[in-house]
Amino acid sequence: MKTRLLLLLLLAALVTAWFTLDLGRYLNLATLQAGLADLRAWLAREPLAFITGFFLLYVLVTALSVPGAAVLTLAAGALFGLVGGTVLVSFASTLGATLATLTARYLLREPLRRRFARQFEVVDRGIARDGILYLASLRLMPVFPFFLINLLMGLTHMPVRTFFWVSQLSMLPGTLVYVNAGTQIARLRNLSDVASPGLWLSFALLAGMPWLGKLGARWLQRRRRYSGWRRPRRFDRNLVVIGGGAAGLVSAYLAAAVKARVTLVEAGKLGGDCLNTGCVPSKALIRCAKVAWQQRHARDYGIDAGDPKVDFAAVMAYVQRSIGTVEPHDSAERYTALGVEVLQGYARLIDPWTVEVALADGGRRRLTTRAIVLATGARPVVPPLPGIEETGYLTSDTLWSALAERGLPRRLAILGGGPIGCELAQALARLGAEVVQIERGPRLLPREDPEVSELARQRLAQDGVQVLTGHRAVRCERDGGRKFLVVEHDGREQRLAFDALLCAVGRAARLEGYGLETLGIDTHRTVATNDYLETLYPNIYAAGDVAGPWQFTHTAAHQAGYATVNALFGPWRRLKVDDRAVPRVTFLDPEIAHVGLTEQEAAARGIEVEVSRYDLAELDRAITEGARTGFVKVLTVPGRDRLLGATIVAERAGEMLMEFTLALQHGLGMEKLLATIHPYPTWAEADKFAAGQWKRDHAPAWVFPWLERYHRWRRGNP
Repeated sequence: MKTRLLLLLLLAALVTAWFTLDLGRYLNLATLQAGLADLRAWLAREPLAFITGFFLLYVLVTALSVPGAAVLTLAAGALFGLVGGTVLVSFASTLGATLATLTARYLLREPLRRRFARQFEVVDRGIARDGILYLASLRLMPVFPFFLINLLMGLTHMPVRTFFWVSQLSMLPGTLVYVNAGTQIARLRNLSDVASPGLWLSFALLAGMPWLGKLGARWLQRRRRYSGWRRPRRFDRNLVVIGGGAAGLVSAYLAAAVKARVTLVEAGKLGGDCLNTGCVPSKALIRCAKVAWQQRHARDYGIDAGDPKVDFAAVMAYVQRSIGTVEPHDSAERYTALGVEVLQGYARLIDPWTVEVALADGGRRRLTTRAIVLATGARPVVPPLPGIEETGYLTSDTLWSALAERGLPRRLAILGGGPIGCELAQALARLGAEVVQIERGPRLLPREDPEVSELARQRLAQDGVQVLTGHRAVRCERDGGRKFLVVEHDGREQRLAFDALLCAVGRAARLEGYGLETLGIDTHRTVATNDYLETLYPNIYAAGDVAGPWQFTHTAAHQAGYATVNALFGPWRRLKVDDRAVPRVTFLDPEIAHVGLTEQEAAARGIEVEVSRYDLAELDRAITEGARTGFVKVLTVPGRDRLLGATIVAERAGEMLMEFTLALQHGLGMEKLLATIHPYPTWAEADKFAAGQWKRDHAPAWVFPWLERYHRWRRGNP
């Protein structure tokens, strides 16, 4: 810090001296022309010292970003000729620009990046992708001051070596123009005579050449990608969507809404995992478990309801009714009525425009299509534990049929401490199962802040779940009719008896069997896409779990909208996926909801944050409902009203989060939230109170003594 301050003071002193002493008067065209003979004589007497001094002066002027570089470039042409002047100025200007960039990087980069973290994330992606083109174009455009370019590039992570050679090459045309003009310096009357408007237009066109070259390279690259395939002259469809989950249904719906001819192919049930084995059944089960918990704790509210008697068959019937009620929304009949052709079967890409469908009722169909959206979803991951096949296991896909057929297991072991494992552990424990949950890592819900993970662990323990963190599953064993999971912790093994084993260690994208390998599409963990959700082939898109990086129904639907618009209207209008505010909710009791940065993510990325917190123990609505566990935690830019993230732990955290999601998406600050009227008494008031805490933390303390004096004066007291 002290070194930075000293350097800043030195630079300020040098720049101040330059302008105070009016040193720029020596670097104007009239002075140069008047003293040219003396300068040439000096060069003839002491060539080495003169050239060295000239070089250092040019570097200094450029590094300090003070006026005079243009005149010095003319002087180089007049004194050293076209070749010598160009070489000298080229290296001196680049070295000076690099010093200016390094100075800006040392003095300003870290403070500004901490303050404008989100903006720099976008800048970093652009620099990583097209930084050379950005810099070259800016250097070639005379309207952009070079000192400003140096400053801005100093704030990025562009390598110094890259900055140096790109700057040297891209400044060379302008250097040649000015040095050449300097060789004819006697004819110049002012600096504007150096270049005509036509020449500046030529520079502008030259600045666009890198981008035209990039577009041309992209066009050639696309042609090369398609070169091995024969494109149909006509197409049967505008769009074929593979997969009938959240992403596929939204994609097909939007395509039909804009009157495109679209075919939706699904091998299983429409609605995908969310309707059939994920969101809908799990939330119905969680609701049943909450009712059982409420009856068990009814005495806390003055009602003696006794312990609940769980009819688990009836519970599963309720779960199935919930699925059945939602199912028509995702049915083939509904989508057919909307104009979507729905095919039941397995789809495989034959080439970039042809999809072959092995129909479920027999036979095959080949469809040619302008564009394809891959929305094949994900499947549960099963760890390769020795003995797991012999003992048997369940996943989030097979759990529901097993519960319906065999009832609630007495002893349930759950592998995995993520949202799925935690939600099902709490719900099934509340319904009467003996649940042990094993997590290999040091805590549950590792994406959340440690205090949230600890709160989740405590709540699960209160509901009877035995939580074993830091335990590694080693193998499964059978001993007669009994089944055991062997886990290891601190070098010691422990046998856990179970009747059912649920694997909830994550989900992997469905990538096999669709012909992606034949087309050379990158399928490492997910289908590789760009910002527009294009795969290797610009007419083939991916959305949802298969594209990543999130595995949420709402993000699948969000991506599907962008993929569909780009697939149908890409030649004229393409949209980058907007992922500025992606919310997530873990449906424990209390719920855990989050959007934006967490504290641990900010710390890992070196981003400074301010934390404003409001505990629900003080919220009137939470008090009346006896649900005072939880909090609202908001992260903002230090000293600024700019939201970076929010975490809520509360009964209705998922609904409460939307206020912060809207604010983060549209750049609203805490002042706006505080100025919004919230109905009383509601859970959402906690959001406003968190904003109020931020306001109190930022109140100017020095004002209050003056306010006290003012009010005393208004009362007539001295």
